[in-house]
This record gives sequence, C-alpha cells and structure tokens, in this order.
Amino acid sequence: MNLGQMLGVAAAGLGAGVLNTVVGSGTLLTFPVLLAVGVPPVQANIANNIGLAPGSISGAISYRSELSGPRWRVIACCTAAAAGGAMGAWLLLFLPARTFEAIVPVLILLAVLLLAIQPLVSRWSRRERDSRHGQVPRREILLIVSVLLASLYGGYFGAAQGVILIAVMSLLIKQRLQSINALKNVLQGVDNGVSALILTFASHVDWLIVGLLATGSVVGGKVGALVGRRVPDLWFRVVIVIVGVLGLVVFIRG
Repeated sequence: MNLGQMLGVAAAGLGAGVLNTVVGSGTLLTFPVLLAVGVPPVQANIANNIGLAPGSISGAISYRSELSGPRWRVIACCTAAAAGGAMGAWLLLFLPARTFEAIVPVLILLAVLLLAIQPLVSRWSRRERDSRHGQVPRREILLIVSVLLASLYGGYFGAAQGVILIAVMSLLIKQRLQSINALKNVLQGVDNGVSALILTFASHVDWLIVGLLATGSVVGGKVGALVGRRVPDLWFRVVIVIVGVLGLVVFIRG
C-alpha cells in the first residue's frame, strides 16, 4: 500500500467516525475504499469492525452530555448490544457473507421508512407505560430485543446499523432525537468493541489498515459529536433518512 492509499484509508476512517457519531453508516464509506485499495472483502469487513470501534467509543464519550433516561435502560440495552455484537462476530467468522448481505437492502429500507414516518407512528402507537410496581412494560422488552437484533447485524457487517437503531429507538423511547442518538452511540461503542475483541483473537487482521482506520475514526468521532449536537431534530431526521437512502442505493447497485 502506497502513501496515497494510506492517506485515503485514514481519511475514510475520519469520515466514517463523523458519520457514525452523527448518523451511522460509516461502513458505507470505508468498505468501498478498502476494496478500492485491494483489500479482499472479508478482510475489509474485519478491518472495518476492528478499526472503527475506537471511533464509536470516541463518539460515545464525546456525546455523553446528551445521554439521558433511566440507568437500568442503558445497562439493559448495553448488555443486549454486547450479546448481539458477539453473535454477529461469530456469524462473520462462520457463515458465508452472501447469506446475511442478501437482506441488507431490506433492513436499510425498513429503517429509513420507520424513521421517516416516526412522528406519525409514535402518535398512533403511544400508550401509557404500565404503572404497576416491578413490571417492565412491553415496550421496554421490545426495545431490548430490537437492540439485540440490530447489534447482531452490527457485529456482522454494520452498514446503516446507526440508522436502524435510531429508527427503532425513536419509536419506543419518549426522548429527544439527540438523546436517542447519544444512546445509539453508546450501543454502537459496546457492540463494535465486543465484536472487535472477538475478531482480533479469532481471525487474521491487517493491522496497518486497522491502525489507519482507528486513527481517523477517533478524530472523526470527536468532530461528529461537535457537529451532531448542533443539528435541530427535524434536520437531524432528514439527514439520517438521506444517508439511509444513499446506503440502500449503494447496496442495490453493488
């Protein structure tokens, strides 16, 4: 890999760090770049999972002031994200890539549609939370299961995982979109961290690629937190939908 290619990979990592923190879908930027510089698809996927994990953690830390809601919810969702990330990494190691990638366009389309109509759906589906002591509302159970499934997907490939998480959580949590995005960043950090740890010990890793992606993504995570925090909810939602649609186009054309 020559100097120009190395700079290109680092720049892609920086852009992915910004994108993952603000919206999600940073993999849509880095994966094609890695393929373009000659990295085989499976190795590019592994390098993405490991190299972008530090950026996810950086974004989560930088966005922590927006994090709100019950502590038990955060802990439960993080536990689900860790379990999903571990299962997704296992799938990446043992299943053919085409098995899971075949449903990626459907997942992205569903996420974009959910987010686009979220205000209408929320008004239609909102119910009072169960006030009986010690009983977890069904909505919270659905939230945890949804985080588990989205994190499983994230541990396997992860493109548009942030879009999926925000779309689902915005339907199930009564909070500002910025607060939901802060939780999304924490869950992505947990998911990516666990899957990266497993892949580090269980697969062949190109550490030069990983180092370049990690360096760029850490800086991008901090920049993304500064940018994302200043975006109004309406425009924030528009940006997420646009990124999701672009991701869908990338996969369909690919």
